[in-house]
Amino acid sequence: MKRQKTGVILLNMGGPNTQDDVAPFLFNLFSDREIIQLGPSLLQKPIAWFISRRRAPKSRAIYAEIGGGSPLLAITLEQASALQASLASEGDFIVTAAMRYWPPLADEALELLLERGVDSITALTLYPHFSKATTGSSIINLKKSLNRLAPNLPLKIISSFSTQPSYIRALTENIAKGLQLFSDNDVQIIYSAHSLPVSFIKDGDPYVDHITETIEAIESITGQKGRLSFQSKSGPVEWLSPSTPEMLETLAGEGCRNILMVPISFVSDHVETLYEINILYKEKAAALNMNLLPTPSLNTHPLFISGLKELVLQAQEEKQSGLG
Repeated sequence: MKRQKTGVILLNMGGPNTQDDVAPFLFNLFSDREIIQLGPSLLQKPIAWFISRRRAPKSRAIYAEIGGGSPLLAITLEQASALQASLASEGDFIVTAAMRYWPPLADEALELLLERGVDSITALTLYPHFSKATTGSSIINLKKSLNRLAPNLPLKIISSFSTQPSYIRALTENIAKGLQLFSDNDVQIIYSAHSLPVSFIKDGDPYVDHITETIEAIESITGQKGRLSFQSKSGPVEWLSPSTPEMLETLAGEGCRNILMVPISFVSDHVETLYEINILYKEKAAALNMNLLPTPSLNTHPLFISGLKELVLQAQEEKQSGLG
């Protein structure tokens, strides 16, 4: 009997690798109507082109602060390699990555797996908390590619993992280590998540519910309460609140002196962790006479990779039992 070969695609946002990539990356991002609808659909790309050109200089300056480009692709490929190695004893798995807004895109990931002769695809999001703007958009895009390139290939989707046990243990381990860095025991934990327009939540997006599930799972282990804020908002619509800068100001007003910031919705280092948290918010906290230290992103944390492995294997079992 032929051994089944499973292709695993890690889904993530992607980012510009170099300064020259910044403007076209932003164009790809703002062209996606799952994230933002810029007028009638016919005008989406022209408006996206205008916005991306206007924002590119500021974005290039930000990326220059973290080495000139995003490390997200390199880290995602490291995660893919680590996951494939961890799955080696469990079957024939080939793990690759598909970014949403910068190569390798879905077509490239699928073509690689088809060349390797996979019998099925498991798409595994690297966003722990589902939103139509992140995992939702990536899945729609992947399905379009699959329908064009291999419409009969079975597809299993892992769309969130807000309470996956190994993922939670990895977070609690990082938090415990982070708390040890403070000489003072009076430390406020802040969970900082990527913001979303409030309209998404009103329309039923489960993103905030999923984040709340993660925090509750963490706190059931640590016994320490944290506070949730949201970062990286842009545009004139109403966004989730409080924003992380607003939270810092509130805490300063309450006399807080030590903050451990946990990048709760990010599993990989990129501009939101390396620039916004590690530079911008650290500097803001210092100006408010507070000491802010971040926990590291999970990246290739062994427990996190174990969690991804467990998710993939669970998906295989569901297929075999007819539940997938």
